[in-house]
Amino acid sequence: MTPRSRRAPDLKMRALTWLAQREHSASELRTKLLRLAQRSAEDTADAADEAQEGGNAQDASAQVDALLVWLQERGYLSEERFVASRLHTRASRWGERRISQELAQHGLELDTQQRAELRATELDRARALWQRKFGTPPQDERERARQLRFMAARGFEPGLLQRLWREAAEG
Repeated sequence: MTPRSRRAPDLKMRALTWLAQREHSASELRTKLLRLAQRSAEDTADAADEAQEGGNAQDASAQVDALLVWLQERGYLSEERFVASRLHTRASRWGERRISQELAQHGLELDTQQRAELRATELDRARALWQRKFGTPPQDERERARQLRFMAARGFEPGLLQRLWREAAEG
């Protein structure tokens, strides 16, 4: 049995295991699989075969790309499910800006309907998070800056926080 034929089932099994644990984007899974394939190739390569290492890297890349296509064709890997999963996981704690930024890191973006739903619930989600974390408007500039940094780091607009402070002061 050649090292390449031994690696193929290992990559497929590892990919299916990772996908069973949680949804992955294609770029994220590709990175993980390439790292695994390269480690496996390094373990089996001889020091004398340095000239062939570039070819092994290309073989590993082609093998991983073929595996990703196979996973997508069979519905194991889905960008739509990945986006929906991230929205479900992140929406209660993060604003639309931060969620969009995370998806962009994976080479994905929200569709129009998802973006509209997030924006429609942005104030309520920000209010719930702010209430859990702070609950009262800031008493001084230092506290104001701290609350603003916290909410901005989670992708909520500063104007939204101003609105929450006004509501809390009035009510």
